[in-house]
Formats: sequence, structure tokens, C-alpha cells
Amino acid sequence: MELQFLGAATTVTGSQFLLTTSRAKVLVDCGMFQGSPHEAIRNRVPLAYDPAKIDALLLTHAHLDHCGLIPHVVARGLRAPIFATAGTVELATLVLLDSAKLQEEAARRDARWQRKHPDRAAKESTKSEADLAKAKVDAAAADDEESAAETRDPEVTLRGQPPVIETSIDDPLYTTADAQATLRLFKTIEYGREFDVAPGIHATFLDAGHILGSAIIRVRVTDGEDGPEKIIVFSGDVGRHDTPIIRDPTTVSDADYLLVESTYGGREHEPQAEAVRILAETVQLVAQANGVLLVPSFAIGRTQEVVWQLDRLLDEKKIPRLPLYLDSPMASKATEIYRRHSEYYDDEMRQILAKREDALDYPGAQVTNDIDSSRAISQAPRPYMIVASNGMLTGGRVVSHLRELIDDPTATLLFVGYQGEGTLGAQLQAGIKTVRIDGEMHDVRCQIRSISGFSAHADESELLDWIGAFKKPRLKRVFIVHGDPDAQAAIEPKIRALGYETHIPKWHERVSLD
Repeated sequence: MELQFLGAATTVTGSQFLLTTSRAKVLVDCGMFQGSPHEAIRNRVPLAYDPAKIDALLLTHAHLDHCGLIPHVVARGLRAPIFATAGTVELATLVLLDSAKLQEEAARRDARWQRKHPDRAAKESTKSEADLAKAKVDAAAADDEESAAETRDPEVTLRGQPPVIETSIDDPLYTTADAQATLRLFKTIEYGREFDVAPGIHATFLDAGHILGSAIIRVRVTDGEDGPEKIIVFSGDVGRHDTPIIRDPTTVSDADYLLVESTYGGREHEPQAEAVRILAETVQLVAQANGVLLVPSFAIGRTQEVVWQLDRLLDEKKIPRLPLYLDSPMASKATEIYRRHSEYYDDEMRQILAKREDALDYPGAQVTNDIDSSRAISQAPRPYMIVASNGMLTGGRVVSHLRELIDDPTATLLFVGYQGEGTLGAQLQAGIKTVRIDGEMHDVRCQIRSISGFSAHADESELLDWIGAFKKPRLKRVFIVHGDPDAQAAIEPKIRALGYETHIPKWHERVSLD
């Protein structure tokens, strides 16, 4: 029995784990690497397995870094069922179709740019190809350490790797047709009911409290007809207690092995009440300055919570009623999915719904579905607020708004979620004074604020509390995944202090579960 860590290993994104027994091969998550170009290039490394031989895929939730590579694998032969909750299936449908569309559009834009700037394009393409070659070498060496010396040549493929369809560095990873083919493989699973995954493998989905439909996955494995049973728990992304809309994460106690996220290792969120206070204060300051509040926010989870909180603050007369523009078609569609799945709501949300018809709305909020409406926002009378995707400023309409507001002292950029290492969001959060946006340099004159209390990820103390519920000595090892190296280094000794053995896996590392 073996686990291979194909993503989220000393990185936050790219969640993908391959469980192999003598009778089956099962993937848990199949996410896209996001953030810096150094990480994103890993999406194009040849697959470490034959997709046609995968028996099933278990999906924790619908964020792109957990599901975004599935169509790429489907295009290369995956035909296995993809198990997920109903909420995840609906949200992943939205995410994957949007991802394919954006990739196709980006490829067309890149092609136009390359025709206009052939010399610069050639230089950038050469660098990208060199980065990809290095990533292939790193993956190959990790896949088979014994042959590491043989894999110094970038052209050497992974040992045992079946023929793959290589794409140009400038082509989309997958198309809309690939995403549509993926959707036909989804199978809906309820929380709390164990089901058969593959020979000797059974799974139970438990509420992770992260976004709508998110799951902790408990896998019960027997290798061979009479082999001993082992339980592996994949945390996915662990949510926080007492957050709006959805339920708290499920406490789990029985496992032989645990894979746990570590996004906020070494960090503590401010209390929820403090986060709400900062949000109210920021809105008030923007109103007084007759300015603009720009909130970069991921379309799924974060946008719904921010709108929910703004509506509560307005209802309690703690903020003035500023116009709100929701400049994310995906967020609007995601909110409709949230509305349809009240079975995932917590008690607080149910009580609010008993008093009013719609608890996921801000009075008069304007949803901008087309690009012309998005561009017209800059001409609106001030003050006003914009919530736009994406949350790390790595793309989407929010970047266009930032370009207009970055040098405006009356504008405020408010971060409400994690900023990946190397992203524009992380640079601004760190205090950089000059930034490049769409190829042009801009001085940073806008106000910049951050709120960590709205994070959908448990902070270090919350993670340690969740991990501490696992029974000793049964839990043999905790694999620390889904975190940057500094975060993992910070939380590892604290997990050990709880009495558990730990391991921080490397990318493509294989570990035997004896």
C-alpha cells in the first residue's frame, strides 16, 4: 500500500494524492497549481500514472487547486467515476467550465501578442520551456530516486510513464469539450455514508466546513483478501468554527494515517468579531474619503461570506449604504448554488432564513455579467464598493479595477483571504511600492488593508485542536501537506508535541503505508 504526493507537497496548491494497493489505484483530488509561474509550470509535467488505470477519483471540494486539473487528466484517458458531494459537483461544474473558457481565451490573446512581438515571445517561450524541462527532471527524479542520475537530461521521460499527449507551452491545458466530458463522470455522494470506491477501498465524506459541499474524506483500505485494515484521512481544507452560512468542520478521531493541510501554519486569525469590526471601519473610511473599496475575493466561499457580512452590518446600521458591485459572473452563479443547497447551512443561517427570504443578498447590489458593465463601474458616482475575482490578483476582472485604482489615495484595497507566495496580492500585502500590471509600472498610492478573520482555512490553533482529537497510539503518522515550507516548518513541531509522528512529503514522493 503506497501514497504518492503529486501536489500540495511543500506548496499550497495542486492538491493530488495517489493511493495504490495491490488491487486498485485511487486519486484523491486533482488540483491545479496556482500562483507563481514557477509553481504553475508543474501543471504541464507528464502525469505520473496512466489515467486509464485509475479506478476512482475522490474530490474534497470545488476550489480550482483541488479540482482544476481533472479535465486535463480526462483528456489523457481517465474514465473512472469522480465521487463528490452534490454541492461540490455543482460548484465544480461552474469552476471547470470557467477554467477551460479562460484558458482558451488566454491562448488566443497570447497568440495575438506573439504575432505582434515575435522577438520577446521567443525569449519568454524559451524560458518557459526551460522551466518546464527542469520541472520534468525534478518530477522524474522523485518518481524513481534510483534513476535520478539518469534523469538529468530534460528529454528523459518518467520511468513507466505511458505515452502522453504533449501540448505546447502556449496551448490551453484543456478545452471546454474536455471539461464537459469530465462532468459526465461525476457521482454524487452524501455526507456520512460509507460507499465502495474500488476493490478493498471504501470511503466516507464528512463535512469540512470550508466551502459549500467541502469534505474530509475517510478512506478504509484492505490490501489483499486477508490483509489488515488501515484508515487514511484526507483533511482537504479544514474550515473554521462559527463561520457564517455553513456548518463547522467534523471532528474525526480514528485513523492510522492523516494527511492534513497547513496553509496557516505558524499564524493565527484575528477573532471573527474583530474581522467584522475592521470590515465596518474600512467601509466607513471609504465613505468618508468619497473613495472606492476594492475587495479581491474568490468567487466561491469568500464572496458569499463578504456579502453576507456587509448585509448584516447594514442591517445593524454599522455601515452606510454604499453601492455594491459584484463583478464576478462566477460568484453570482456560485451564490445561486449556495441558495439551492440549504441542507448544508448551519443553525445561524437557518434562523436568519426563518426571518427573511434571502440572506445571501446585499440590498441593491449590482451584478456585472458582461465586460462592458464591468468597465462602466469606474464611471459610477463615488463612494462605492467592488467585490471581484480573483482573490490573489493573479487574473480576472479585479486586475483591471486595480490598474485604475492603484495610484488613487482615496481607494482602499482590502484583502480577505490567503495570498499565495509570489502573487501580486502577496507583494502588495508585503508593502511593495511599485508594481507591474499588464506590462506597465504603477506606483502604489491606494490604501491597503488585510483581514484574516474571514479565511475559510483553520489557523494554526484551530488545526492543532482538530488534529488533537485523533486517538493515540493508533495514528501512526501525520503527513503535513497543502502549505508553504515556512508554514509547515512552524506547525510540525507542535503536531509532534501532541504525540504524533510527522512527515513533510516532497513533490512526487512515494511513501509506503506499512
